[in-house]
Amino acid sequence: MVQPLKGIHHVTAITSSAEENYRFFTYVLGMRLVKKTVNQDDINTYHLFFTDDKGSPGTDMTFFDFQGIPKGRHGTNEIERTGFRVPSDEALEYWEKRFDHYDIKHGGITEQFGKKVINFVDFDDQYYQLISDEQNSGVKGGEPWKNSPVPDEYQIIGLGPIHITIEKFDFFKKVLTEVLGFTLIDQADEKYLFEVGEGGNGAQVLVRHVTNKPDGRQGYGTVHHVAFRVEDRKALDGWIDYLPQFGFRTSGYVDRFFFESLYARVAPQILFEWATDGPGFLGDEPYETLGEKLSLPPFLEPKREEIEQIVRPIDTTRSDKTIEKEYF
Repeated sequence: MVQPLKGIHHVTAITSSAEENYRFFTYVLGMRLVKKTVNQDDINTYHLFFTDDKGSPGTDMTFFDFQGIPKGRHGTNEIERTGFRVPSDEALEYWEKRFDHYDIKHGGITEQFGKKVINFVDFDDQYYQLISDEQNSGVKGGEPWKNSPVPDEYQIIGLGPIHITIEKFDFFKKVLTEVLGFTLIDQADEKYLFEVGEGGNGAQVLVRHVTNKPDGRQGYGTVHHVAFRVEDRKALDGWIDYLPQFGFRTSGYVDRFFFESLYARVAPQILFEWATDGPGFLGDEPYETLGEKLSLPPFLEPKREEIEQIVRPIDTTRSDKTIEKEYF
């Protein structure tokens, strides 16, 4: 038996502009850039990590800025939308005003499986959702970022349900429940809510059965993959041995320095990652200046001079700035 998944670890998406992405996530969404690095498989590409105050697992939204990639297309067989948790229903009222202030397209407060939510998009038409933790239990949220422009009581405190569209629902349901250990806890029309581990907003996947649209096409404005939490290397090795028994081809063990990983495509175009909770993002930079310098894993450090000539400089310095909390 493998150790159960603990919940969502991170989501990685694709942006058309690392600069605009940094501004949006830092100054509009109020999340902390804890790591500015490059794609370890493509050093021409930035990889930005936005989290809570200390880079807690389960709070992490990351982005690649592949140069020259076309705009993606939303459709079926796609990780369609990323959820973010906020502390309360009142927080959603704050975010409505904040989105209006910054002219962010959103759908207003609605309800989803008994919880209040707001759907919104960014400059790339990337799909997101805020979900209230007021009626939530299960996986614990993260810590408010001290230097965020968003007041502590309203801040994003972690990843919420991940929305997936799928054409062959019965197959995918079996993968989630019989292989990956998820439980189906609710359904409405063609939407199905699954959770794993301790459950709650930080451990849920919302699957929508879609048969009347073409496949989604990956590009900027779409999600690349979603990662789920495992405790440590021992737990990861268990999954490495376990998944091939069900016919899944995997990447095998991958050391990402900030965490250790395994990748497998669990359905057409749906890439899942298994990622360890540690070591985390505090090992190579001081807490006070996380994300302000280009961080490279040890195996890329000998190429630092080459990489710094390839990737354009982006000013992500915030430790010398006083950020006022914004109330609306």
